Amino acid sequence: MFFNKKLKIRTRFAPSPTGFLHVGGLRTALYAYVLAEQNKGDFLLRIEDTDQSREVEGAVDNLLKSLKWAGLEAKEGVIIDNDDKIAEKGNFGPYTQSKRLEIYQKYAKVLVDSGRAYYCFCTSERLESLKNDQKSAGQATHYDKHCLSLTKEDIKAKLDNEEKYVIRFKVPEKQEVVFNDVVRGEIKFNTADIDDQIIIKSDGFPTYHLASVVDDYLMKINYIIRGEEWLSSTPKHVLLYEAFNWPVPQFAHLPLLLNLDKSKLSKRQGDVAVEDYRDQGYLPEALVNFVALLGWNPGTEQEIFSLDELIKLFDVKKIHKAGAVFNRDKLDWFNSEYIKKLSSTEFKVLARPYLEKNITKISADLNLEKLFEIEQQRINKLSEIGNDLSFIFTDNLAYSVADLVWKKSTPELTLKNLELLIGELEGYSQSNWRADSLEKNIIKFIAESGLKNGDVLWPMRFALTGQVKSPTPFEVADILGQEKSLDRLRQAIDKLK
Repeated sequence: MFFNKKLKIRTRFAPSPTGFLHVGGLRTALYAYVLAEQNKGDFLLRIEDTDQSREVEGAVDNLLKSLKWAGLEAKEGVIIDNDDKIAEKGNFGPYTQSKRLEIYQKYAKVLVDSGRAYYCFCTSERLESLKNDQKSAGQATHYDKHCLSLTKEDIKAKLDNEEKYVIRFKVPEKQEVVFNDVVRGEIKFNTADIDDQIIIKSDGFPTYHLASVVDDYLMKINYIIRGEEWLSSTPKHVLLYEAFNWPVPQFAHLPLLLNLDKSKLSKRQGDVAVEDYRDQGYLPEALVNFVALLGWNPGTEQEIFSLDELIKLFDVKKIHKAGAVFNRDKLDWFNSEYIKKLSSTEFKVLARPYLEKNITKISADLNLEKLFEIEQQRINKLSEIGNDLSFIFTDNLAYSVADLVWKKSTPELTLKNLELLIGELEGYSQSNWRADSLEKNIIKFIAESGLKNGDVLWPMRFALTGQVKSPTPFEVADILGQEKSLDRLRQAIDKLK
């Protein structure tokens, strides 16, 4: 069963509305989207909501908006329309499984009528007892095909009596199920290891197995990309395709995403929702770039890829089998690189809301242009803006006389040097109060005065920031402005006296 290359590729992303969009789901959607785009195929979005008990209100809206933010909007299926409302678009709808119950009932009946599925009336008590007996005997738990022996008359009587039932798929005995997975090659399962799975539940809703197979066939999906947790379900799906006499699509099962300790990526060890990364100020291009390389690379040294480049270079056959480690430090590096590539205007628009959130009071006389310029080259994510520059937004700097004194200097010499520096700075015009001009002029002043850089610049930095580490004193003075900078230098002089 190998993929027919003459067919137009149709892929899908089919999440359940049980919460946020997981970064693993983002990777699945990305690979499906890119594969369809590079082959001029179709990528659609289907909502698999047959397990109504797990549905979370607002989850569909969250999923769609997260995908839109990431640049992976589907043109078919469940979409967000121009009025920002959830809608459906395409020729194979409905694309929401809870709206397709009659379709699943129809195809389940086809299987029953052909002898490939059967009604099961076993109570939960009997099934629990069977399970316990099998465990006690050291056997694998499985259904014992008890209801397969019911006669047509037995079944009719039970149905007429409105007894609760499920429909089970009749797995053929002593058969080998073989399918080709793009990532893992040829895979074989023996039907002895496959249970007669339920395909229609007692509430009339289908299970994932029947619904996904029916939908993928009717929606003409021929390339299925999903996580490796579904690998053990694939032989069940292959058997269903064969029972319907439908062509089996190409499968590609993606490796797990792992924490640094190689455990499965989970909320317990950090953020896993796309919306969390969005809210923290990660750029969509950076997150998509990072996620694309979790389990795949083009075989070159290139690491920075635009979505268009991914569409051009992606090769599903180069997906790794081994789990991919989600390294947050690496994501931070990607994001910082993308932040640096923004124009200054783009950066300010994106960063301003985070600055206003982080800093409750911003003085009108601060040079925010310079602050944005500095932060764009420094931060890893937008939410960090201003975090290490709190000294700019407060006049209550906490430092001691000893902090102001450079290495082998003395408080007396530091006082003298700061007084000389203030005398120099008071003569500067507003037009020269820029970081580059300040650096040029102050360094020249130090040299001509026979002073040492450290003896002047160290106390200048501490007087302006109260911190050991900060941007250069010239950049800080530029941000603070002349009046506020001179005021802080005078406060340092008062402390030294």
